[in-house]
Amino acid sequence: MFKHVHNTIFSTTEALLPLLPLLARGVFATSLLIYFWTAGVTKLGPGLFGFLSPAAGAYIQILPRAMELVNYDPDQLNTWHRIVVLVGTWAEFILPALIVLGLVTRFAALGMIGFITFQSLTDLYGHGGITQPATLGAWFDKLPDGLILDQRAFWIFTLLVLVLKGGGILSLDRIFGYK
Repeated sequence: MFKHVHNTIFSTTEALLPLLPLLARGVFATSLLIYFWTAGVTKLGPGLFGFLSPAAGAYIQILPRAMELVNYDPDQLNTWHRIVVLVGTWAEFILPALIVLGLVTRFAALGMIGFITFQSLTDLYGHGGITQPATLGAWFDKLPDGLILDQRAFWIFTLLVLVLKGGGILSLDRIFGYK
């Protein structure tokens, strides 16, 4: 009897699986979209074309050790540093927008996973988070609010759903014929 009830309930639930990508995109939109866009705004240079010339703060946030070595003067950094900061700044706007729209969702989610990995490593090693247990967090420690290990594991899991399942039924991917 229990087996029959169990199977009936969960076979019905499995019919809702096509909604999973839409729900994952919704969770991303409601919890992370504004977080990344707000962080991106802090990196923009002045004026209309500030997206082409990131502010000094962008270099400090993305390349803290390199900036320290040049006494916080971004003009002393090389072309590679400028490209990294420029691409990182653009990624904070473009990748979340693509995910919310459901356009090339799998690639955008992979890009966000890479971004979050780079962000986490920068927070740990560039900004000294590795020496701050409350910031670092620890798995299996009864405290679910560590900023890096705990929270970002959830972020990446949500993005992995999108990598595996795509944009879902209500997405631009579906309109353009992407799986």
